[in-house]
Amino acid sequence: MDRPRSARGAADLLRAARRLALVLALVGATVPAGACRPAPPPGSAGAGAAAPAGRAAGLPFPDDPDLWPTIREERIATLLGPAMARAGIDAWVVLARENANDPIAAHVGAENAGGLAAFLFFADADGRLESLAISPETEATALAEVTPLDGVRSIARGSSLYEAVAEELRARDPGRIGVNSSSRNIADGLSWSQRNALEEALGAELSSRLVSSEEIVIEWLSVKLPQEVEIMRRAAELTERLELEAYAQVVPGVTTDADVARFLKRRMAELGVTDGWAPEQNPNVNSGPDRGHSHATDKVIEPGDVIQTDFGIRVHGVWVTDIQRFAYVLRPGETEAPPEMAARWSHAREGSRAARAAMRPGVTGWDVDRAQREVLERHGSIPIIWSTGHPVGYWAHDVGPRLGGAAGGAPPSGDAARALRPGHTFAFDGFFGWPQEDGTTKTISVEEMVVITDDGAEWLIPPQEEWVLIPSG
Repeated sequence: MDRPRSARGAADLLRAARRLALVLALVGATVPAGACRPAPPPGSAGAGAAAPAGRAAGLPFPDDPDLWPTIREERIATLLGPAMARAGIDAWVVLARENANDPIAAHVGAENAGGLAAFLFFADADGRLESLAISPETEATALAEVTPLDGVRSIARGSSLYEAVAEELRARDPGRIGVNSSSRNIADGLSWSQRNALEEALGAELSSRLVSSEEIVIEWLSVKLPQEVEIMRRAAELTERLELEAYAQVVPGVTTDADVARFLKRRMAELGVTDGWAPEQNPNVNSGPDRGHSHATDKVIEPGDVIQTDFGIRVHGVWVTDIQRFAYVLRPGETEAPPEMAARWSHAREGSRAARAAMRPGVTGWDVDRAQREVLERHGSIPIIWSTGHPVGYWAHDVGPRLGGAAGGAPPSGDAARALRPGHTFAFDGFFGWPQEDGTTKTISVEEMVVITDDGAEWLIPPQEEWVLIPSG
């Protein structure tokens, strides 16, 4: 049932090497590339792409094929069992296949599936975890050498993988069995035909125990390890630095929003990082009226403009940032923002700090959103339709509590009713909006990143305290 002794020994040596590589990477040492290269999570643009020859040593996040597999193994070993226990699910079945793989595949070591394979996880009420992969014999040997799971069961090619899964489930008799069927795409990788085949193999009684794995996925992926937070901290530092570099290039009356965006794209390419979300909308540079999530246009930046840059990068093909920095373009004769702009900035900063002060373990995302909206209402902001913030990590909009839901006095519901816990990472905005003379609106939404600790919310990098001022000539 388990992998052969020789394969276990090789896998154990590989795991030890990965742990050493992670320690060295986190202190800035150069780690030789390993022989095995499991892919980073699906959807990560440029994931696993090596830096051009001669440049790797100078890159802020040099290619390291062992980093994600090592961290992933630690995540499975330390976080998955407790997440399953919190979700109240005893077993989790993930089916992997070539070309149309499950979105969660790279988080469980299933990204290199050839033939159909199953990845099974069993947790007791205390969160103790047992894991097993089931794979056709021709694929099982290689899988046993790199899997982050406890063991690999090899089955004869041509035999039913679904029957093998059913055997393992019957032997353990779990009360609730999670499968990847959900309205959330990251927990919805089980196809219609796979579900039918699985239920046929399980029979009516076991099939009646199937539930969505959505709660497992949210509870597990929303919490980041300290190693991951440190990587995200460094990535946030780079994100902000690039935004400030871009503002230093602006020549009022000449530079366009799209010019600023192109500068950032060029710097990303030079530094070997990729887009934090859809490339066409990253970065969103906007010196005009509110546009929401959008692309940069050819609008010329003029004196008196407020410039919003919403920008995120992906590093190591896995971790994402989401930070906004705001600038004010001085008019001729101005040396600082005029009083009305200074007041608007002050209100937005106050809202941001109120939201951060509300963040601590046990409170809901709704509580955080409400804390900021009280500030907005007190200072006369236009209504803000956006949530205060969202989880960030593997995606710009990651899974976990939504820092929202309080607009219009609505009660807590959905992800806004979820409680914050240590290890959650968020991007959140300090808002203030006002009407403009032409009937449009403009909103400050300076965006910061934090991690939740036992004591509250800790900035990943220092927040923006004042306008970035751009001289007019």
